[in-house]
Amino acid sequence: MAITWRLACMVGMVSTLVACNAPGGVNLSTLDPDLRGWGGGALDTAGAAAAAPPRPVPDNRGIISYPGYQVAIARQGETVATIAARLGLNAGQLASYNAISATAPLNAGAVVALPRRVAAGAPVAAATPVTSSTGQVSDPFAGQGMKTPTVPPQAGATTPTPTQPAASQPRQHVVVAGETAWSVARKYNVSVKDLAEWNGLSSNLTLRTGQRLLIPVAGQRPATTAAITAPGAGSPTPAPPSAAQPLPNEKTQPTNKPVDKPASPDLGKTRTAASGSGKFRMPANGAIIRAYEKGKNEGIDISAAPGSPVTAAGSGTVAAITRDTDQVPIIVMRHDNNLMTVYAGLDNVTVTKGQKVGAGTTLGKARNQGVVHFEVRNGFDSVDPEKYLN
Repeated sequence: MAITWRLACMVGMVSTLVACNAPGGVNLSTLDPDLRGWGGGALDTAGAAAAAPPRPVPDNRGIISYPGYQVAIARQGETVATIAARLGLNAGQLASYNAISATAPLNAGAVVALPRRVAAGAPVAAATPVTSSTGQVSDPFAGQGMKTPTVPPQAGATTPTPTQPAASQPRQHVVVAGETAWSVARKYNVSVKDLAEWNGLSSNLTLRTGQRLLIPVAGQRPATTAAITAPGAGSPTPAPPSAAQPLPNEKTQPTNKPVDKPASPDLGKTRTAASGSGKFRMPANGAIIRAYEKGKNEGIDISAAPGSPVTAAGSGTVAAITRDTDQVPIIVMRHDNNLMTVYAGLDNVTVTKGQKVGAGTTLGKARNQGVVHFEVRNGFDSVDPEKYLN
């Protein structure tokens, strides 16, 4: 039973990020923080995460009104208590509704969901985005998120801000334990940058359990403008695709030509332990049921009885403990000589991040699926674990 391709890709990304953070590793600022372009193939969802328009400008009371709810946008130095006092709400109720202390300082631009509707204020002029010397709009990761516009209302503007159209009302998401800005962005197919801008997240993208997030309304590509014709003249016939570009000069094969069959794996070569003379030991007691294959299986899959111990292959430090999209734990250990080992397909984790462990220390137990995935990485690159096992 082989581990899924999605889990293998997740394991590869986690171990690569750990390598980036290692001393002398690659600068993370040069990497795509949303990870949508990594791995290629089915993992690349960049095209589906359309850029969102800017968040609507709050009124002079700091409120954005939608048909189904209202939110307040925090100003510099505000707390839930000061927002409650400004809007005539109970501070304890407002803090409980947003799962935060009433006196905790808020980021400028942070979203505070209101448990009931309040009177809206007057509209304000739209803020002008801050641009750098290169003409680029300022990055929310480099500052403190979107700031509330401070442009005063125009003279005589006393009409309350109208409610935003129903079609533009964003969904709300209540953060649960274990979620991150990246996992929420992927869940709703939006970019993590837009999620941060719309919710005034801090530069480290920290979320809290129970926090209410606005999910940005994704932008849409403009539809092709139809040709305008005079009444009764009829519509012009669209040009066929072949008129825009000639068809490629392809050479097709006869249908009766034999198909090349790839070599089948020799399942008889599987064994209960590796025969190498390396520094690591087998992390689970079982047969190797899927061998290492660069680019397809970046480690080995080991058959392990459900509930049997999964142990550290060598002494080192627990560098990261994360979870894949199915919430299955992934453990990454850092060893000497720029080596790392990765363990997936286990439950009941018994170690913590930063803990130093020796070879044979129990990390967790094999899951009911009975397969433990094990990788050895030399910096960024995966290597054949069997060459490092004794």
